[in-house]
Amino acid sequence: MFDPVHLESFLAVARTRNFTEAARRLGLQQSTISQHIRKLEDSAGRRLFVRDTHRVTLTADGEAMTGFAHSILDTNRRAVGYFAGSQVRGRVRFGTSEDFVSTRLPELLRDFVRQHAAVDLELKVGVSAALYQHLDAGELDLVLAKRRAGDDRGRLVWRDRLAWVGAPDAPVGAPPLPLILYNAPSITRAVALEALARAGLNWRIACTSGSLSGLRAACLAGLGVTVHARGLMPEGLVEMPPSFGLPELGDVEFVVLSARNGPSGPAAALASAILANGDRLQRAG
Repeated sequence: MFDPVHLESFLAVARTRNFTEAARRLGLQQSTISQHIRKLEDSAGRRLFVRDTHRVTLTADGEAMTGFAHSILDTNRRAVGYFAGSQVRGRVRFGTSEDFVSTRLPELLRDFVRQHAAVDLELKVGVSAALYQHLDAGELDLVLAKRRAGDDRGRLVWRDRLAWVGAPDAPVGAPPLPLILYNAPSITRAVALEALARAGLNWRIACTSGSLSGLRAACLAGLGVTVHARGLMPEGLVEMPPSFGLPELGDVEFVVLSARNGPSGPAAALASAILANGDRLQRAG
Protein backbone atom coordinates (compact mmCIF):
# COMPACT_ATOMS: atom_id res chain seq x y z
CA MET A 1 0.00 0.00 0.00
CA PHE A 2 1.31 3.45 -0.93
CA ASP A 3 0.68 6.19 1.64
CA PRO A 4 -1.42 9.01 0.08
CA VAL A 5 0.61 11.58 2.03
CA HIS A 6 3.79 10.28 0.43
CA LEU A 7 2.11 10.34 -2.98
CA GLU A 8 1.08 13.99 -2.52
CA SER A 9 4.68 14.91 -1.73
CA PHE A 10 5.91 12.89 -4.70
CA LEU A 11 3.57 14.68 -7.12
CA ALA A 12 4.52 18.08 -5.70
CA VAL A 13 8.19 17.37 -6.42
CA ALA A 14 7.33 15.91 -9.85
CA ARG A 15 5.48 19.09 -10.79
CA THR A 16 7.99 21.63 -9.52
CA ARG A 17 11.22 19.62 -10.00
CA ASN A 18 12.28 21.25 -6.74
CA PHE A 19 12.13 19.90 -3.17
CA THR A 20 12.11 23.35 -1.59
CA GLU A 21 9.21 24.56 -3.75
CA ALA A 22 7.29 21.33 -3.12
CA ALA A 23 7.72 21.82 0.63
CA ARG A 24 6.53 25.43 0.42
CA ARG A 25 3.48 24.41 -1.60
CA LEU A 26 2.47 21.73 0.88
CA GLY A 27 3.35 23.74 3.98
CA LEU A 28 5.96 21.21 5.09
CA GLN A 29 9.67 21.18 5.87
CA GLN A 30 12.01 20.18 3.04
CA SER A 31 13.34 17.39 5.24
CA THR A 32 9.80 16.03 5.56
CA ILE A 33 9.38 15.99 1.79
CA SER A 34 12.70 14.15 1.41
CA GLN A 35 11.60 11.64 4.03
CA HIS A 36 8.31 11.04 2.21
CA ILE A 37 10.14 10.42 -1.07
CA ARG A 38 12.57 8.01 0.58
CA LYS A 39 9.72 6.04 2.14
CA LEU A 40 7.83 5.94 -1.15
CA GLU A 41 10.93 4.72 -2.97
CA ASP A 42 11.40 2.07 -0.27
CA SER A 43 7.78 0.95 -0.68
CA ALA A 44 8.12 0.78 -4.46
CA GLY A 45 11.57 -0.74 -4.35
CA ARG A 46 12.56 1.61 -7.15
CA ARG A 47 14.32 4.94 -7.49
CA LEU A 48 11.84 7.63 -8.56
CA PHE A 49 14.07 10.70 -8.91
CA VAL A 50 17.62 11.45 -10.02
CA ARG A 51 18.92 14.36 -8.00
CA ASP A 52 22.05 16.49 -8.26
CA THR A 53 23.00 19.99 -7.17
CA HIS A 54 21.28 21.60 -10.16
CA ARG A 55 18.13 19.68 -11.02
CA VAL A 56 15.64 16.98 -10.11
CA THR A 57 14.59 14.56 -12.85
CA LEU A 58 12.04 11.75 -12.86
CA THR A 59 13.33 8.27 -13.62
CA ALA A 60 11.34 5.95 -15.89
CA ASP A 61 9.83 4.38 -12.76
CA GLY A 62 9.07 7.88 -11.48
CA GLU A 63 7.18 8.66 -14.68
CA ALA A 64 5.16 5.47 -14.18
CA MET A 65 4.48 6.36 -10.55
CA THR A 66 2.89 9.69 -11.53
CA GLY A 67 0.05 7.87 -13.28
CA PHE A 68 -0.51 5.49 -10.37
CA ALA A 69 -0.32 8.33 -7.85
CA HIS A 70 -2.97 10.32 -9.69
CA SER A 71 -5.29 7.32 -9.88
CA ILE A 72 -4.93 6.55 -6.17
CA LEU A 73 -5.39 10.15 -5.04
CA ASP A 74 -8.24 10.83 -7.49
CA THR A 75 -10.13 7.81 -6.17
CA ASN A 76 -9.54 8.97 -2.61
CA ARG A 77 -10.77 12.51 -3.38
CA ARG A 78 -13.88 11.22 -5.13
CA ALA A 79 -14.70 9.03 -2.15
CA VAL A 80 -14.22 11.90 0.30
CA GLY A 81 -16.31 14.20 -1.89
CA TYR A 82 -19.09 11.65 -2.22
CA PHE A 83 -19.49 11.13 1.51
CA ALA A 84 -18.79 14.69 2.61
CA GLY A 85 -20.71 16.56 -0.08
CA SER A 86 -19.60 19.95 -1.39
CA GLN A 87 -20.45 22.99 0.71
CA VAL A 88 -18.91 25.38 -1.83
CA ARG A 89 -21.33 27.70 -3.60
CA GLY A 90 -21.22 30.97 -5.50
CA ARG A 91 -19.62 32.23 -8.71
CA VAL A 92 -16.05 32.01 -9.97
CA ARG A 93 -14.86 33.98 -12.99
CA PHE A 94 -11.96 31.93 -14.31
CA GLY A 95 -9.50 32.97 -17.00
CA THR A 96 -7.07 30.65 -18.73
CA SER A 97 -4.57 31.05 -21.53
CA GLU A 98 -5.35 29.32 -24.82
CA ASP A 99 -2.33 27.06 -24.21
CA PHE A 100 -4.60 24.82 -22.16
CA VAL A 101 -7.67 24.54 -24.40
CA SER A 102 -6.43 21.35 -26.08
CA THR A 103 -5.19 19.74 -22.86
CA ARG A 104 -7.18 18.01 -20.12
CA LEU A 105 -8.29 21.32 -18.62
CA PRO A 106 -11.87 20.91 -19.96
CA GLU A 107 -11.98 17.52 -18.23
CA LEU A 108 -10.70 19.08 -14.99
CA LEU A 109 -13.33 21.83 -15.18
CA ARG A 110 -16.07 19.30 -15.91
CA ASP A 111 -15.13 17.30 -12.82
CA PHE A 112 -15.02 20.49 -10.74
CA VAL A 113 -18.51 21.54 -11.82
CA ARG A 114 -19.87 18.07 -11.13
CA GLN A 115 -18.35 18.01 -7.66
CA HIS A 116 -19.49 21.56 -6.84
CA ALA A 117 -22.99 21.71 -8.26
CA ALA A 118 -23.78 24.97 -6.46
CA VAL A 119 -20.91 26.84 -8.17
CA ASP A 120 -21.46 28.92 -11.32
CA LEU A 121 -18.29 28.81 -13.43
CA GLU A 122 -17.64 31.58 -15.97
CA LEU A 123 -14.73 30.94 -18.35
CA LYS A 124 -12.62 33.44 -20.27
CA VAL A 125 -9.87 32.34 -22.68
CA GLY A 126 -7.12 34.73 -23.78
CA VAL A 127 -3.39 35.40 -23.85
CA SER A 128 -1.67 35.48 -20.47
CA ALA A 129 -0.79 39.19 -20.53
CA ALA A 130 -4.41 40.17 -21.24
CA LEU A 131 -5.68 37.87 -18.47
CA TYR A 132 -3.45 39.73 -15.98
CA GLN A 133 -5.11 42.95 -17.07
CA HIS A 134 -8.61 41.51 -16.54
CA LEU A 135 -7.59 40.16 -13.14
CA ASP A 136 -6.11 43.49 -12.05
CA ALA A 137 -9.28 45.25 -13.22
CA GLY A 138 -11.40 43.01 -10.98
CA GLU A 139 -13.04 41.25 -13.94
CA LEU A 140 -11.69 37.80 -13.04
CA ASP A 141 -11.39 35.90 -9.76
CA LEU A 142 -8.80 33.33 -10.78
CA VAL A 143 -6.32 32.95 -13.63
CA LEU A 144 -4.20 30.07 -14.94
CA ALA A 145 -1.45 31.55 -17.09
CA LYS A 146 2.25 32.15 -17.57
CA ARG A 147 3.93 34.14 -14.81
CA ARG A 148 4.62 37.68 -15.94
CA ALA A 149 8.21 38.90 -15.72
CA GLY A 150 8.79 40.83 -12.50
CA ASP A 151 5.51 39.63 -10.96
CA ASP A 152 5.88 37.30 -7.97
CA ARG A 153 2.17 36.63 -7.55
CA GLY A 154 0.63 33.23 -8.01
CA ARG A 155 1.20 29.67 -6.90
CA LEU A 156 3.44 27.61 -9.14
CA VAL A 157 1.70 24.85 -11.10
CA TRP A 158 4.81 23.75 -13.01
CA ARG A 159 7.92 24.98 -14.79
CA ASP A 160 8.61 24.30 -18.42
CA ARG A 161 11.25 25.25 -20.96
CA LEU A 162 10.45 27.71 -23.71
CA ALA A 163 11.45 26.58 -27.18
CA TRP A 164 11.56 27.85 -30.74
CA VAL A 165 8.95 25.84 -32.62
CA GLY A 166 7.60 25.63 -36.13
CA ALA A 167 6.68 23.23 -38.90
CA PRO A 168 9.12 20.38 -39.57
CA ASP A 169 10.27 22.26 -42.68
CA ALA A 170 10.29 25.71 -41.04
CA PRO A 171 12.11 28.36 -43.15
CA VAL A 172 15.00 29.15 -40.81
CA GLY A 173 17.95 30.08 -42.97
CA ALA A 174 19.68 33.33 -43.75
CA PRO A 175 18.61 36.32 -41.61
CA PRO A 176 16.34 38.04 -40.94
CA LEU A 177 14.54 35.36 -38.91
CA PRO A 178 10.80 35.23 -39.78
CA LEU A 179 8.79 35.42 -36.56
CA ILE A 180 5.20 34.45 -35.80
CA LEU A 181 4.14 36.18 -32.59
CA TYR A 182 1.15 37.04 -30.45
CA ASN A 183 -0.10 40.61 -30.63
CA ALA A 184 1.33 42.84 -27.89
CA PRO A 185 1.13 42.64 -24.94
CA SER A 186 2.41 39.08 -24.84
CA ILE A 187 4.78 37.34 -22.44
CA THR A 188 6.31 35.00 -25.04
CA ARG A 189 6.58 37.82 -27.59
CA ALA A 190 8.64 39.87 -25.14
CA VAL A 191 10.86 36.89 -24.28
CA ALA A 192 11.52 36.13 -27.97
CA LEU A 193 12.44 39.69 -28.92
CA GLU A 194 14.64 40.18 -25.87
CA ALA A 195 16.52 36.93 -26.56
CA LEU A 196 17.12 37.89 -30.20
CA ALA A 197 18.31 41.35 -29.18
CA ARG A 198 20.80 39.88 -26.69
CA ALA A 199 22.08 37.50 -29.37
CA GLY A 200 22.38 40.30 -31.91
CA LEU A 201 20.26 38.46 -34.48
CA ASN A 202 18.18 40.16 -37.16
CA TRP A 203 14.51 39.32 -37.40
CA ARG A 204 11.26 40.34 -39.04
CA ILE A 205 7.67 39.76 -37.99
CA ALA A 206 6.03 37.58 -40.64
CA CYS A 207 2.70 37.16 -38.83
CA THR A 208 0.91 38.29 -35.67
CA SER A 209 -2.20 36.78 -34.15
CA GLY A 210 -4.33 37.11 -31.05
CA SER A 211 -4.85 33.35 -30.76
CA LEU A 212 -2.78 30.19 -30.50
CA SER A 213 -4.75 28.63 -33.35
CA GLY A 214 -3.65 31.54 -35.55
CA LEU A 215 0.00 31.10 -34.59
CA ARG A 216 -0.20 27.37 -35.27
CA ALA A 217 -1.82 27.89 -38.67
CA ALA A 218 0.88 30.39 -39.66
CA CYS A 219 3.62 27.98 -38.56
CA LEU A 220 2.08 25.09 -40.47
CA ALA A 221 1.87 27.35 -43.52
CA GLY A 222 5.65 27.78 -43.33
CA LEU A 223 5.64 31.51 -42.56
CA GLY A 224 8.22 31.30 -39.78
CA VAL A 225 8.82 30.19 -36.20
CA THR A 226 7.29 31.05 -32.85
CA VAL A 227 7.99 30.53 -29.15
CA HIS A 228 6.09 28.04 -27.04
CA ALA A 229 6.37 25.90 -23.92
CA ARG A 230 7.67 22.44 -24.75
CA GLY A 231 5.10 20.68 -22.58
CA LEU A 232 2.21 22.36 -24.39
CA MET A 233 3.51 22.23 -27.95
CA PRO A 234 0.67 22.48 -30.50
CA GLU A 235 0.00 19.44 -32.65
CA GLY A 236 2.01 19.32 -35.87
CA LEU A 237 4.79 21.62 -34.65
CA VAL A 238 8.31 20.60 -33.63
CA GLU A 239 11.16 22.18 -31.74
CA MET A 240 13.80 23.80 -33.91
CA PRO A 241 17.15 21.94 -33.70
CA PRO A 242 20.27 23.51 -32.14
CA SER A 243 21.86 23.66 -35.61
CA PHE A 244 19.60 26.61 -36.43
CA GLY A 245 21.59 28.71 -33.96
CA LEU A 246 18.60 30.29 -32.20
CA PRO A 247 19.19 31.74 -28.72
CA GLU A 248 18.15 30.02 -25.50
CA LEU A 249 14.85 31.29 -24.13
CA GLY A 250 14.97 29.98 -20.57
CA ASP A 251 12.10 28.61 -18.51
CA VAL A 252 8.52 29.69 -18.12
CA GLU A 253 6.41 29.28 -15.00
CA PHE A 254 2.72 28.49 -15.15
CA VAL A 255 0.87 29.80 -12.12
CA VAL A 256 -2.62 30.03 -10.73
CA LEU A 257 -3.24 33.47 -9.30
CA SER A 258 -6.06 35.49 -7.84
CA ALA A 259 -6.74 38.96 -6.54
CA ARG A 260 -4.09 40.23 -4.14
CA ASN A 261 -6.15 39.29 -1.06
CA GLY A 262 -6.10 35.64 -2.14
CA PRO A 263 -8.80 33.30 -3.44
CA SER A 264 -11.80 32.37 -1.33
CA GLY A 265 -14.90 30.21 -1.69
CA PRO A 266 -15.28 28.68 -5.17
CA ALA A 267 -12.12 30.39 -6.47
CA ALA A 268 -10.08 28.75 -3.69
CA ALA A 269 -11.66 25.37 -4.45
CA LEU A 270 -10.86 25.68 -8.16
CA ALA A 271 -7.29 26.79 -7.41
CA SER A 272 -6.81 23.70 -5.24
CA ALA A 273 -8.13 21.45 -8.00
CA ILE A 274 -5.72 22.97 -10.54
CA LEU A 275 -2.73 22.71 -8.21
CA ALA A 276 -3.56 19.08 -7.44
CA ASN A 277 -3.80 18.15 -11.14
CA GLY A 278 -1.67 20.73 -12.91
CA ASP A 279 0.93 18.40 -14.37
CA ARG A 280 -1.83 16.43 -16.11
CA LEU A 281 -2.47 19.47 -18.29
CA GLN A 282 0.81 18.99 -20.14
CA ARG A 283 0.78 17.27 -23.49
CA ALA A 284 4.45 16.31 -23.47
CA GLY A 285 7.25 15.63 -21.03
